[in-house]
Formats: sequence, structure tokens, C-alpha cells
Amino acid sequence: MGQVSSIEKAKPVSMKQIAIKDAFWNDYIELVREVVVPYQWEAINDRVEGAERSGAVSNFKIAAGLEQGEYYGFVFQDTDVAKWLEAVAYLLVAKRDEALEQVADDMIDIIEKAQQPSGYLNTYFTIKEPEGKWTNLTECHELYTAGHMIEAGVAYYEATGKRKLLDIVCRIADDIANVFGDGPGQIAGYDGHQEIELALVKLYKTTGESKYLELSRYFVDKRGEQPSFFIEEAERRGWTTHWNKGRIHIEPEYFQAHKPVREQDVAVGHAVRVVYMLAGMADVARETGDASLLEACRRLWNNIVSKQMYITGGIGSMAQGEAFSVDYDLPNDTVYSETCASIGLIFFAQRMLQLDPDSRYADVLERALYNTVIGGMSRDGRHFFYVNPLEVTPDVCNGRNKNFNHIKPVRQEWFGCACCPPNIARLLASLGDYMYSVQNNVVYSHLYIGGETELELNGARVTIVQQAELPWEGKVRYEIGLDADAEFTLALRLPDWASSRTVKINGEAYALDANVVKGYAMLERSWKSGDVVELELTMPVMKVRSHPLVRHNAGKVALQRGPLVYCLEEADNGPLLQQYTLQRDAEPHIAFDEKLAGGVKLIRIDASKLDAESWGQALYRADHAPSADSVTATFIPYFAWANRGKGEMTVWVREQS
Repeated sequence: MGQVSSIEKAKPVSMKQIAIKDAFWNDYIELVREVVVPYQWEAINDRVEGAERSGAVSNFKIAAGLEQGEYYGFVFQDTDVAKWLEAVAYLLVAKRDEALEQVADDMIDIIEKAQQPSGYLNTYFTIKEPEGKWTNLTECHELYTAGHMIEAGVAYYEATGKRKLLDIVCRIADDIANVFGDGPGQIAGYDGHQEIELALVKLYKTTGESKYLELSRYFVDKRGEQPSFFIEEAERRGWTTHWNKGRIHIEPEYFQAHKPVREQDVAVGHAVRVVYMLAGMADVARETGDASLLEACRRLWNNIVSKQMYITGGIGSMAQGEAFSVDYDLPNDTVYSETCASIGLIFFAQRMLQLDPDSRYADVLERALYNTVIGGMSRDGRHFFYVNPLEVTPDVCNGRNKNFNHIKPVRQEWFGCACCPPNIARLLASLGDYMYSVQNNVVYSHLYIGGETELELNGARVTIVQQAELPWEGKVRYEIGLDADAEFTLALRLPDWASSRTVKINGEAYALDANVVKGYAMLERSWKSGDVVELELTMPVMKVRSHPLVRHNAGKVALQRGPLVYCLEEADNGPLLQQYTLQRDAEPHIAFDEKLAGGVKLIRIDASKLDAESWGQALYRADHAPSADSVTATFIPYFAWANRGKGEMTVWVREQS
């Protein structure tokens, strides 16, 4: 296998080195701290009236022998506790909270008691089906569940220095290393839902134990080998299925197991599994120098973002299997676009930035973050979207057409399969990890989020204070602090949404033409303490059109300003949004709504709206064209929709020909 040279690798700047101070994002981080994490703790303890039961904490207590009862929930219910603990860890990095830390410590004590002497930890199989351990990897998520607990253990140790959960997850990983492999009596296979791969790399980086990296690489290399492990496993099990009493039907593409990962070039199957797999592949490529894995990551990235991604950064267009469909099949009203899938895409993008600092990865990361991810949670922090549609008609999705059953016009309090809410919490709580990376003597600024960052470059201590006005205005300011003059490069991302960009250093214009590399303005100089960099990004309202092969958007446009995609909502425009047509040359106007979602900028633009009443009662007519009224259409940021009750919504709107 070829090798990745060291020059291609960048190291993310840890959130431990960053204090976020940003008017937009601090609201979300504090919402996670003050509302989301406490609410989710109540939810996984089954103390939220009216919400779906979780059973996640009680399962651990039963497995630990602290309570009597029956297992409740999905086979992977443990992951809700793991992701909650991971989010807590990230919050503790930013600000210690003794009360919250004690709650987490108490939960970790319960987890320790639930762990078996071998290191095995999974409450479903401990309580309900002890004889079924490791017999149905295709469906039962044992390694996926272990992976989330490993991530929690690493995060909690990094945040607090406490080893108890880290030791628990090391025992989990050691047990897995004993069970899996090509040796006598071992299982030569892998999980149906990827996650363990990226978790093991995190454990390796924290502990320095190379066996964890090798185990991750084993799972990556094994996936897709033929004959199919999942088919062989099903034969040993008598073709029984966990989910019902029938015979299991295996589609290898659903699990990305149809061929070895290095040979895959089209994203297929369950969308979250794809991007979790790719994040793990990128991790292994980074740590081992495996160029063939990196090339596979690039091929699949290109397929996803150029042929299978929504304008909001959502992925996975089919409700059936929560999966990718085929290239350019991107329906807006039956879309799935699971919140977790966009979060997984962000994980993948961050890792690709470490392997190849290219603004195209950060552009997608930003797109998913500002639209689908924060759109997946209400401003009260207590309601969530699992599915993120781009067009909603409540009467249809609440009606008899079962093709729309997965579409919800309002966010839900909780879910039986509650993977998305804690995923949002852990991502937002760790936002600092996504802002900067360092490659040799270059500091890359990927996201424009205000805050103070401290790092070392060639022995020099550097402080960077960033002030940003995104997402409402494209002004960014950096002030450099140094103990002594230092030479390094500050690389500023030039987003794909900016129509023009200007840079000033200490008030003097900086020529960008010859100093842009892979979408970053490379500001190379000898820096002095107190130097100021000003970046101005022009943020016009853009009418975005789809590739002609996206049949669902033919003749339609979507509005975008800066990183934000906009939508029409019934609360501003009345019902029957499909009757709107934007005038081709109409000038958009920006307004501010201080009441909606903490205060947002709106877009108002001239349009026409068909007059349905003038049509009459006939379903079809050849003798009449409906009249249209001139109206002003009001667009709001996509992330802010469904915060004012139930109503219609659409992102894509017809444009006058």
C-alpha cells in the first residue's frame, strides 16, 4: 500500500486550547449546557412526561444488579448514555461543573458494575439474551455500542483526568481484540453499523496502545471481503433475524459490505453508516499512511457532495433504510436526511481537512452545521428533528399517505431510537475542535467563530483572538498575540458563498491573487504581537440552482446568504407555498426579526402567487390559466423553521422563466 507523506497531515487544534466567545454560537453552547444536557438526562431516566420512554439508564442499573426489571428499548439503547456522557465531558472542558461531574461520576460507577469480568459491556445481551453475544453482528450493533462508550471514555478522561471510564473502555477494547481476528476460535468479521473503527483510533491516540489502531485497521480491511461475513453469520444462526420472527434478508450494499472499502466509489446503503465508516477510514489512513484508503475516501466524498447531498448538507434521501438512493435522486418532500447523517458528514469532513487542508471540506462542514444540524433542534433545546425535510405539507404527512409517515411538521420531544438528540449535544459541546488545525508552520482557520485560541508553533506561544459576525455579516477580525516575533502562515478559508473577499493586515490591503492555496488565503509573514488581520466576505443573496439531473428541482431556485440556506414558511407567507413564483430580476431585501429563533435576518423578495379561488371546481382545465397576485415572499433561515407551530415549509421555489 502507498503511503501518505507527512506534509499532507494537519493536526486539529483541541477545544482545550479554545475559548469560544461568539454572539451566535455561545447561545447554542449555553443551551446545551443549561437545557439540552439536563433535559436529556431526564429523558434517558424516563422522567420527561409525555416523551417516549428511553430505558437507557434503568438498563444499566438492571445489568449492574442495582434494580430488578426487564430490558427496555432498542438493542443499542446503551449509546444514549454514552453520547450523553461524551457531551458532558466536552462541557466540562470549557467550564468545570462539580454537580454535573458528580452526576456523570455516579453514572460511570453504575456502568462499571454492569461490565462483565471479561470486559464485555452491553446491557441488552447481559439482561435479555446472554447466550446471543457476538452471534448477530449484522443487526445487533454490539461493536457500534462499544464504540460510543469508548468515545465517551476517551472524552471524559481528556476532560477530567479521571481514569475509571477510560479503564472500563480499555477493558471493552481488550475483550474485542480477544474475540475478533483471524486466529483460531476468533470471529473474522465486523459490525453491521460502523463506529468502532473511529472510536478505536481515538483510544489509540489517548493511550498510545498500537493494538487499538491495528484492531481498527482490521475492521476496515475486513469489511467487504468475499464470501460475505454477514451471509456466513446468518447461516450459522439459521437465518433468524433480531427484528422479527421471519428470515433475514441481507443486502450487502446496505452495510457497505458489497466489496472491499478501497474498491468502493459510490455511497450506498444506510447514510450514517457510510459517513461513520469514512471517518474511521480517514483516521486509519492518517495514522498509518495508507494512501489507498485516502484515495477511497476522496472518491466517496466526491460522490456524496457532488451527486447525493442536499443544499442543506443533508444526506440520505430514502426513508427506506435511512439510505442513499442513486445519484441525483434528491426528493424534497419524502427526503430522510437524518440529523445523525449530517453530523457524521461533519466528522468525515473534519478528518479530511487533517489529511488534505482544502476549503471544499470545510465548506461542506459549515453547510451541514449551520443548516441541518442546528435545524435539528428547537430553540428551547427540548424538541428535535430526526428527519430534516426540505418541503413539508402537514396535511399530507399527517394523512393517509404512508410514504410521508417519517416526515414531522414539528420537532419531537424524544424518540425511542434517540440517536440524534445526544449526537447534536456532543457535537455542539465540542465545536471548538472544528475551528482550527495546524500543519507544520501553517495555522488553518476553518470556521469563523469568535473566540480566543492558544497554541505553539516551533516553540513560539501564539494567541489568536478571533471576532466574527457570521452568519449575519461576513466580517472577521483576528488579533495576534506573541511573546516574541514569529514567522508562520495564517491560512484563512475563502468560502464558496463569498462573491468577493478582501484581506487587510494592520489596515493595509493584502494581495490575494498569488496567495490562495486550495481555497485558503495564505498570510505568510513575520508576525508581531498586536498585528490585526481583517477579512471581509461579501454575502449577497444567491439564487442557487440544482444540477439539471436533479429532476425534483427543475425550474426552481433556493435562496442562500452566507452559510445559511433559506426557506418559505407558512407563518410568514400563508398556506399553499407551491403557488409562489419568484420574479427573475427581483431585488432581495434584508430585514431583521428579533423574535424568531433568538433574532434572525430575513430575506424579502417580490414574487407572484397563484390565485386558486379563480380556478373554479374543475380538477383539470384547458380553457383557463389561473391568475396570479403580486406578493412579497418572506424567507427565513432553514434552521429556524418549525419554531412557530405547525405549518407548511419549502426550500425550493419556482422561478419565473
